[in-house]
Amino acid sequence: MSGKEEILSEVTTKALHKERETVGSPFVENPRMTCREVNVYYGDKKAINNVNIDIARNEVIAMIGPSGCGKSTFLRCLNRMNDTIEGCRVTGDLRLDGMDIHDKNVDVVPLRARVGMVFQKPNPFPKSIFDNVAYGPKIHGLAQNKAELDEIVERSLKKAGLWDEVKDRLTQPGTGLSGGQQQRLCIARAIAVSPEVILMDEPCSALDPIATARIEELIAELRQHYSIVIVTHSMQQAARVSQRTAYFHLGDLIEVGMTDRVFTNPRHQLTEDYITGRFG
Repeated sequence: MSGKEEILSEVTTKALHKERETVGSPFVENPRMTCREVNVYYGDKKAINNVNIDIARNEVIAMIGPSGCGKSTFLRCLNRMNDTIEGCRVTGDLRLDGMDIHDKNVDVVPLRARVGMVFQKPNPFPKSIFDNVAYGPKIHGLAQNKAELDEIVERSLKKAGLWDEVKDRLTQPGTGLSGGQQQRLCIARAIAVSPEVILMDEPCSALDPIATARIEELIAELRQHYSIVIVTHSMQQAARVSQRTAYFHLGDLIEVGMTDRVFTNPRHQLTEDYITGRFG
């Protein structure tokens, strides 16, 4: 490539990123988590480009965008799940209640208790319903005795809207539950260790409409106690469950704002093109 071509390429790249600078309201007062200049690389490939956003307290923020746009990759940055992927490198400043989550003194085990995760496919442990929920409190030393452990399990299952359905079969395998029940069991498992943030990566994509509706009701209830970040391919779901929405496109965070405003009056052309179905 000649010097002139290099200059033109650099100008084109800068112009492209100018078009993709985040618009809207990515920042909030008194955030639970702050993310500044976050970049993610898989080897030499850049998957997330200079993302800046806050996660508010007692809020559901939905992350939407076409497949491969980086929303799930970014979600995994929030509790360092990308550490488990070989060749993945994360740069930037990510803080939970002011604590740098990449500080060398931060242990990822308690971090992932504080920032819990619910995956796309329900993944209960091959243990009883009771032991699925009790596992985290046991390893983190949250219960001093059996009575306290019983209380944590019951409280967590109640918060997950599952207690009445399973209270008489706590010794049965968690894998024997229906798909929607398994996902609520995984949510109970996440909240049993008293997290501050719950990450949800397409938690309803494997569920039927009735189970999906129950999970969405649960998300609305859990918002009173936790910050929730949900990645979803369903714009209708994002509109139903979230207060703020963040739109990703090819690794860039394009727009963040109150959900009603983003869906009815998007400020960026790329957001409007996605919401109106011009691409996706």
